[in-house]
Amino acid sequence: MKHLVFAVTNDLNYDQRMIRICTSLAEAGYRVSLIGRRWAASPALVPRPFQQKRLFCFFRTGKISYLEYNLRLFLYLLFKKADAVCAIDLDTILPFYFISKLKAVPRVYDAHELFCEMKEVVTRPAVYRIWKKVEQYTVPKFKYGYTVNDAIAREFYRLYQVQYAVVRNVPVLYPITIPDKPERYIIYQGAVNEGRSFETLIPAMKQVNARLVICGDGNFMQAARELVKEHGLTGKVIFKGKILPAELRQYTLQAWAGVTLFENNGLNNYHSLGNRFFDYLHAGLPQLCVDYPAYQEINNQHDVAVLIKDLRPETIAGGLNELLNNKKLYNRLQQNCLQAREAINWQQEEKKLLEFYKNIF
Repeated sequence: MKHLVFAVTNDLNYDQRMIRICTSLAEAGYRVSLIGRRWAASPALVPRPFQQKRLFCFFRTGKISYLEYNLRLFLYLLFKKADAVCAIDLDTILPFYFISKLKAVPRVYDAHELFCEMKEVVTRPAVYRIWKKVEQYTVPKFKYGYTVNDAIAREFYRLYQVQYAVVRNVPVLYPITIPDKPERYIIYQGAVNEGRSFETLIPAMKQVNARLVICGDGNFMQAARELVKEHGLTGKVIFKGKILPAELRQYTLQAWAGVTLFENNGLNNYHSLGNRFFDYLHAGLPQLCVDYPAYQEINNQHDVAVLIKDLRPETIAGGLNELLNNKKLYNRLQQNCLQAREAINWQQEEKKLLEFYKNIF
C-alpha cells in the first residue's frame, strides 16, 4: 500500500479540497496522511478515512510563523515513511522538496493558487521577492503537479515549462431538495481575505434589502468588521466565523444567493476559480460573480450566475437586487444550477486525480 503524505498550513477541519482529495485516495487503496497546523482555538479533528496530524507552533503570524511551521514540518517528515510527498501551495513546498531529495521519493505540487500573485503577496514588494525566489527555485524541480484550472496550469508552463494537470475544486454530488426560504439572505463563504472586494461589497448592502451572512475567517476580518460599523450595517451584515463543512452546506442551501467577488489586482484573482462558485452551484444557488475568464467560460456553458464587469458598490447592489427581485431570471439560473451540478462534480474530477497518482509510480 503506497503511502502519500500531504501538508497544508491551515486547520484540517475546514479544508474541503484536501478532505475530498485525501478521502478519494484513501478509498482508492492508498495510505494517506494529511498534516496541518493546530491553533489555540482548534476544535477536535473530525474523523476521516485517512491519518490527520496537526503541528503546534508558538508563533502565529508573520515570517517567523512560516519559518517555524516549515521547520517543524521538515522534522516531522524526516521520521515519517512516505512513498510520495505532496506540497500544497508554496508555503509548504520547501520541506517537501528537501525531504523528497533525502528520501529519493516522488514529489508533487498541488497549486491551489498562483501564490505570488495573491494580493497580500504581490502588493508587498519585499514579501513578493522572497516568495518569488522560493517559487523559482522549487517549482521547476516539481515535474509532477496539478492545479485548479487551465489558466493557472498554462501560467506554470509559461513560467517554468512544467506540464501540470487540472483537478478542479468541485463538491461531491449529493442529492438535495431546495427548501422554502423565508428569509432571502445573501451568503459569502470562504476566506475573509484581502482582495475579495469587501471594501465595496459591504457598502453595497446599504442599497440591498437583504442581510449578508459571511461564513469564514481571514486576514481581512477585523477590517471587514470596521467597515460594517463605519457604514452603519451592524445587524445587516452578519459574521459567522469558521463553520465546519457539513453545517456550512446547510447555511448555503438555505440562502437566496451567493457572491463570488475578486479584485483584479494580480493574476491569481483574475484567473481564480473559487471554491465558493461551485459550492453555490451545487446548492442550486444563483450567484453574483466577477466576469473573469474562468467564470465566464463556465457561465457561457451553463448560465448559473449574474456576471458583473466592475466592483463598484452600485454595480454589486444592482446585481444582487436583480437576483432578489427578478423572479424569471432567478428561476432560470436556479434550474441551470441543478442541471450543471450533474456534470460538474467531484465524482468526475476524482477520476483525473486517481489517474494522476497512478501514473507517478
